[in-house]
Amino acid sequence: MIKSYFKTAWRSLLRGRSFSLINIGGLAIGMAGASLILLWLQNEISFDKFHINKDRLYEVYGLTNNTDGRPTVIPVVPQPLGPAIKQNFPEVEGQTRVKDINSFLITANSKSFTGINGSFVDPAFLQMFSFPLERGSEHDQLKNVYSITITENLAKKLFGNEDAVGKIVRIDSVDNFTVTGVLKNRPSNTRFDFEYLLSWDYLKKLGPGWSNESWLSNNTPVYVLLSQNTNLQAFNAKIKDLSRINAGRNDIWTHFLFPLRQWHLYSNFENGKPVGGRVDTVRIFAIIAVFILLIACINFMNLSTARSEKRAKEVGIRKVAGAGKNLLIGQFIAESFLTTCIAGAIALLTVQLVLPSFDKIIREQLSIPYSNPYFWLCTIAFISVTSLLAGSYPAFYLSSFEPISIFKKQFKRTTAIISPRRMLVVVQFTFAIILIISTIVVRNQVQHAQSRDKGYSNNNLIHVDFVGDIDKNYALIKQELISSNIASSVTKNMIDVTHGGGHTWGLRWANENPKDTNTTVTLYSADADWVKTASLHLIEGRDIDIYKYPADSFSVLLNETAVKLMRFTDPVGQTISTLSGNKPLRVVGVVKDYVIGSPYEEVPPTVIEGPGSWFNTMHIKLNPAEATAVNILKAEKVFKKYNPDYPLDYKFVDEEYAKQFDSEQRSKTMAGLFAALAIFISCLGLFGLSAYVAESRIKEIGVRKVLGASVLSIAKLLSMDFVKLVVISIMIATPVAAYVMNRWLEDYAYRIKLGWEIFFAAGLLAISIALTTVSFQSIKAAIANPVKSLRTE
Repeated sequence: MIKSYFKTAWRSLLRGRSFSLINIGGLAIGMAGASLILLWLQNEISFDKFHINKDRLYEVYGLTNNTDGRPTVIPVVPQPLGPAIKQNFPEVEGQTRVKDINSFLITANSKSFTGINGSFVDPAFLQMFSFPLERGSEHDQLKNVYSITITENLAKKLFGNEDAVGKIVRIDSVDNFTVTGVLKNRPSNTRFDFEYLLSWDYLKKLGPGWSNESWLSNNTPVYVLLSQNTNLQAFNAKIKDLSRINAGRNDIWTHFLFPLRQWHLYSNFENGKPVGGRVDTVRIFAIIAVFILLIACINFMNLSTARSEKRAKEVGIRKVAGAGKNLLIGQFIAESFLTTCIAGAIALLTVQLVLPSFDKIIREQLSIPYSNPYFWLCTIAFISVTSLLAGSYPAFYLSSFEPISIFKKQFKRTTAIISPRRMLVVVQFTFAIILIISTIVVRNQVQHAQSRDKGYSNNNLIHVDFVGDIDKNYALIKQELISSNIASSVTKNMIDVTHGGGHTWGLRWANENPKDTNTTVTLYSADADWVKTASLHLIEGRDIDIYKYPADSFSVLLNETAVKLMRFTDPVGQTISTLSGNKPLRVVGVVKDYVIGSPYEEVPPTVIEGPGSWFNTMHIKLNPAEATAVNILKAEKVFKKYNPDYPLDYKFVDEEYAKQFDSEQRSKTMAGLFAALAIFISCLGLFGLSAYVAESRIKEIGVRKVLGASVLSIAKLLSMDFVKLVVISIMIATPVAAYVMNRWLEDYAYRIKLGWEIFFAAGLLAISIALTTVSFQSIKAAIANPVKSLRTE
């Protein structure tokens, strides 16, 4: 019987080739789109889930209850906290601190490389996390201060096909390290990004600026491995006040553990509890995958039920011949399953072909796990669910026809104002219009942030991180860059301007409000000429210059937001005290607010110190009168002179600023891509439906033409029914999309407002696409010769 089902199903597909192609094509595109999203979702959800100890791994977070009067979560903690937790609590099997670095010069085998990502870690790192060794023993790693563990990629880059274990790697032309192990290359779905690991003891040897043992400085991620059956709530209570106890202060942060399973997806907190983050994007695209698949299934339902008149006699004859309703349902489900299997095979091939391009969009490396049996089980389940979803309604609808009504020709097309088919078209276009609106909103939000007044000029502005002898020879480098007309100004800072600065709270000033002193303030640093180099707008006072004014080592610039926070009417000359209680800082100038860090956030109150805590980079304003390429070539010679062991590794600030839009740009591209897919599938179904409607009304059209109806009036008649359905879809989609996108925009402090023009544009686009789709069939039917359609009457 099953063989008969599929034989009949195959013949049915061949009889209606055009509709079969539309059905298969729509399902294949829908399944391919949904599959791409599902592959991406699986990658997102599985981040760091490959670690054997995943259920016992936690990151230590800080929690301050006095920042702006609200609890604030801090993902970095004091460096001494990790060893203190391991030493004082037997529930902890291991702890590791992780500090990333990419400024070292790596030399081996007469080859040198810079910009390679590495990490300082404690010896327990490889016992806690599952990064397996290709060569070497796990227990020999990172025990010696001058040992290094590298990945297969770096081993091949440095030593080719030779065995790297036991070889010497030179760091920064200063220290030699012995390779004790080679790790298998990291999977892409992990938060850790390193090509080599160095011992934490070596970081301590590097001194201030690297190692910071203060309990009042949050600067390092710390991870712990708990023993089995540890009560997390009870353990959090034990470590809560650890920093307060060791710092001897009751007004600083507390601590809690954050589980590995939530690291990647949850980064937003309210009242110290995770409430969202990347998981919101994951949920949105999961819904989009369902939308696309439903749209494709609705196509199948509509086209199958639209052909009901042609299948009616078949159903009648089968019932007269003794076929029961269940038998007919099985027949139609078999047709649906066969169609879905063909579509599934085409979808799998399509996914394989477009996956490299999709990887470039999302900047991940996805793959189809053909060797995994679970993949094939999921594929079969996916096809089965899709075939049932697409075929169940047509199967029950067609099998319900009564033979007497069919043979007496009492079977008629559905002409009701509200019919299942029309409702399905409305649902289909509602989903598509929601996606269109979402794409427009994401695009507008990105453009809104990109066009924001930064408050500084990043034209011809580069930054160079301090490596080798740059810091030591900074004064000579600066002097030669300016005297050679390579640069118009140079300054050194703690970090480049696009990555924000440090954060503190507890500043004190005259006539302070206790609530205001607990507000988080951004700290930045500059030695001299920061205003000139970044083209900041100086509102009053002067710039910091620690060379011209030695006292500027204890001077600061404030931005407008900081002045408002401190309620200074005459800020220049005011003094500010820090949390550490060192010498008060004197305000020497005020600058206009400028974007420091994320372009999506409001400008924070910012204090620019003289020497700051440390200097890690320098900003160089290239001479605009000379070509940029010429300036760079000249600058390379200067840096080679004073820092001979290192190539000049520079970055353009405008390019670094543009990178901050990458995540939203990817979301915009993905939303646009899948919105286009949804519209295409919807239009594919609309095209087939309009073709069938035109075919079924061909005699009516012939009569109308004979009675004098114009081509335009007939085309309008056939098109308006579909346009009305799209208008209804717009009315439903608009409030739904407005609610969803308002929720999405809440994550951005600097955001657009949803105006009527967005919904008008989306509606107009949807109507235009629908009209374009159905007009071809409408005009084709309208210009047909009525003699041919009425010949049989």
